[in-house]
Amino acid sequence: MNQPPPYVEGHQLLASKTVVVTAAAGTGIGFAVAKRCLEEGATVLISDIHPRRLEESADTLRKLANDRVHTQICNVTQEDDVQALIQAGISELGRIDVLMNNAGLGGTANVVDMTDDQWHSVLDITLTGTFRMTRAVLPHMTERGSGVIVNNASVLAWRAQEGQAHYAAAKAGVMALTRCSALEVADSGVRINAVSPSLAMHPFLSKVTPPGLLEELTDREAFKRGAEPWEVANVMVFLASDYSSYMTGEVVAVSSQRA
Repeated sequence: MNQPPPYVEGHQLLASKTVVVTAAAGTGIGFAVAKRCLEEGATVLISDIHPRRLEESADTLRKLANDRVHTQICNVTQEDDVQALIQAGISELGRIDVLMNNAGLGGTANVVDMTDDQWHSVLDITLTGTFRMTRAVLPHMTERGSGVIVNNASVLAWRAQEGQAHYAAAKAGVMALTRCSALEVADSGVRINAVSPSLAMHPFLSKVTPPGLLEELTDREAFKRGAEPWEVANVMVFLASDYSSYMTGEVVAVSSQRA
């Protein structure tokens, strides 16, 4: 199975829901999640650190649902930006039903060569950014007695890969954050889960991946292809929907990778 399946049409799984998505500009999982949420009936607020790319993404999404797309610039390493995003979600959407924590930063460096700046940059965006967003939205969700957070982790938190110690450590932290925070707010009616993709193919990925590595990783997949970003987005939408009402603190692998 080298070709992706046909695109799955929306089934109104998020009808009347409001969704905030971080790092939603471009061609990756974040944009795919925002598009999928719109197709499932939600109103979305997309954020990103890149103003031009954010508006270009919003323009594309507005072709699907012009009145259900909102934007807000946000750098998840800056607490003021994080707070502004949450406040924008509450004021523009009326409430935040779902937070999709997608922001993350990768890179390749062996531990012996890795600088403090490389380590801290990946951890600050990927792990601490997820923490900041979660911390900021939880008072709103717990006060309302409902809400869902879906975090984006990675199979690299489970499976070793050279040059990825910082990214793997950050994503393992996202998994632990997911499990612990889920227990803390379970009594408040808030659910927190995560997806763990193996390989989601999009144009930007090839620009930041060493030559030959994508082919090697693709060969490890049982389907002999990487996931389409929308295939990961489908699982994130499931976790955001009422169909996953008994799931919290779970990390769901979106992978065909062999053990």
